[in-house]
Amino acid sequence: MAVLVKTTQDGRRVEVIDGAVCLDGKPEATRLVPLLEHPNRQAIQRAVPGATHVAGRLPLTLEEAQIAQDALTESSRDFDASPTGIARRLQDAINHKARMEGIE
Repeated sequence: MAVLVKTTQDGRRVEVIDGAVCLDGKPEATRLVPLLEHPNRQAIQRAVPGATHVAGRLPLTLEEAQIAQDALTESSRDFDASPTGIARRLQDAINHKARMEGIE
């Protein structure tokens, strides 16, 4: 199930799909970063004055961030205990570890 967060100025949809914030259906981030914690916060604040959070490369206002966080929280509650669901979660964990180690 997709939850619409906003539509960008150029008409692309920002949605939460399967536990990830997506831009036009492509995953951008699985968590939101408060702007205060972002290393490039000054440039983001200049470009998007109302931004309070960032999801990957997507700046979000407080209202948009709340919608996204609620949808992310809801998707994490839905635990698929089937063998396919468990295999997907294991593969996601392996991929995340590989990315953290610099392996693409």
